[in-house]
Amino acid sequence: MNQFSAKVCILGDFAVGKTSTVERFVNNQFSEKYLTTIGVKIDTKDVSLSGDVTLKLVLWDVAGTDRFSGVEFAYLRGASGYILVADGTRSRTISAVRTLKEQSFDRYGELPSVFLLNKADLTREWEVSDEDQRRLSEEFANVYVTSAKTGDNVTAALGRLGEMIAERDFPKTQ
Repeated sequence: MNQFSAKVCILGDFAVGKTSTVERFVNNQFSEKYLTTIGVKIDTKDVSLSGDVTLKLVLWDVAGTDRFSGVEFAYLRGASGYILVADGTRSRTISAVRTLKEQSFDRYGELPSVFLLNKADLTREWEVSDEDQRRLSEEFANVYVTSAKTGDNVTAALGRLGEMIAERDFPKTQ
């Protein structure tokens, strides 16, 4: 069995569900309580990939922002990939993701990433249309409509990110 680890940063505006998504993925839990992340919170989760490969994702849940300062850039150093999270009930959070992606890619280069359009359990309150989602799929290679509350597509999205990281960083294992 081959085991590797990779640092992954979760990026997005405040209150889009970054921490809840990590909690759902790592512990299969959800809490209705909103807790603001200050700085960064780190969790880990092993992901089994094809070819008897296990990838330990070291998940850096970076405090919500719509633009990075020097401190946030320091958190991104050494990342192997990004989870970009926006809130379907607040379409402006998509612009924040675009800015954060651009800033991180400008500073550290293009890395594997997945885009999570979160809060699928609240689609009646969504500000993001089907047409908006189609355009996002053209702009971002891997878009998932997710719900941290129900778990919809969270494991699929992060599993896909793990595969992309393994293909890029550990190609001989595939």
